[in-house]
Amino acid sequence: MESAATGEKMFSFVHLSVQEFLAALYVLHEGVHWANPFSKNWKEKISWLFTHSRFDLYRFAVEKALQSQNGHLDLFVRFLLGLAPMLEPKIRSPLDVLLPQLAVRGESIEKTVQYIKEKIRKDISPERIINLFHCLNELGDNSLIEEINRYINSADEEKNLTPAQCSALAYLLLISTKEMNEFNLKKYLRSEEGLHRMLPVVKVSRRVWLNQCRLSKASCALMASVLQGTRSPLRELDMGDNDLQGKGVELLCVGLRDQQCKLNKLRLNRCRLSKASCEIMASVLQGTPSHLIELDMGDNDLQDEGVELLCVGLRDPQCKLETLRLSHCLITQKGCSSLASALKSNPSYLKQLDLSYNHPGDSGVRELSNRLNDPNCKLETFR
Repeated sequence: MESAATGEKMFSFVHLSVQEFLAALYVLHEGVHWANPFSKNWKEKISWLFTHSRFDLYRFAVEKALQSQNGHLDLFVRFLLGLAPMLEPKIRSPLDVLLPQLAVRGESIEKTVQYIKEKIRKDISPERIINLFHCLNELGDNSLIEEINRYINSADEEKNLTPAQCSALAYLLLISTKEMNEFNLKKYLRSEEGLHRMLPVVKVSRRVWLNQCRLSKASCALMASVLQGTRSPLRELDMGDNDLQGKGVELLCVGLRDQQCKLNKLRLNRCRLSKASCEIMASVLQGTPSHLIELDMGDNDLQDEGVELLCVGLRDPQCKLETLRLSHCLITQKGCSSLASALKSNPSYLKQLDLSYNHPGDSGVRELSNRLNDPNCKLETFR
């Protein structure tokens, strides 16, 4: 058909995959007969005619795909590389009959496989790494997948995978299921690099355990991006026993406040948090709507001032919190008074309150126990 504005010929495809396949075929044909189809510089185009190899074409394509921020070249490069095994001289295929001049030597395929494996070991986007594994599969190489299969089937309950092995595992898990019920990073690689490599799996998991994984505030930014994802299935997140500190919680709360976030349970125990973190978390509890029903901030130096700030959120009618754990937080009678006041203002939701290993004193215990006797208060367990 023709463009109404310019009169130029245009092509419309029933499905995107048809367009990407034909684009791959076009680039393959141009790269063999004319010049580097990825270059806009005429000197490079002319040089390409005399010095190029099929491996160079594949390498350029992979590099272009890795530079894409949104993955718009992923399917194209998979088609391009998927055609390579079909064009080996020893393989008879319809393409070999129709376009014999496109034949590719096995040496180019082997060099491309090694090049992709080197890229997998680099620090690049986890989504692009997953696509590189799809490319290896198109080229008929599953050695990294076979290696990770042997490793995860060994007797050790907790592994210590390399970053490349983590990416291989992520690919393996993603092609085996669309949504995971639970993912535990400790089983594979306790580090921020491990989380970065496994992020595509985290994005499709309902429950994620990241506790005791040597994470810092940078990991909170990653998890905030997951919580902001459209239709994220994540409902339970444990980031306890990590050095997140106040800045980390601030970054995480960007995701918690997002309209897309549907997280129900969050654990931030032993994360070196202070009273400032309570103020940030209170803003999450006041969000519209707030889906958080369970929060653990135990074993942090919150003190009475932190509890008072947190209670600003607890008093808000938008707060639907049912379980709150604040054990080992240096809370005294003053903090208990703030909690009792919050329960009086918003008595409809909180059912379990854990203040164990604090210093409430007799008066603090008495004030909270009175809430248990209030028929309007839903509090069932206080310790």
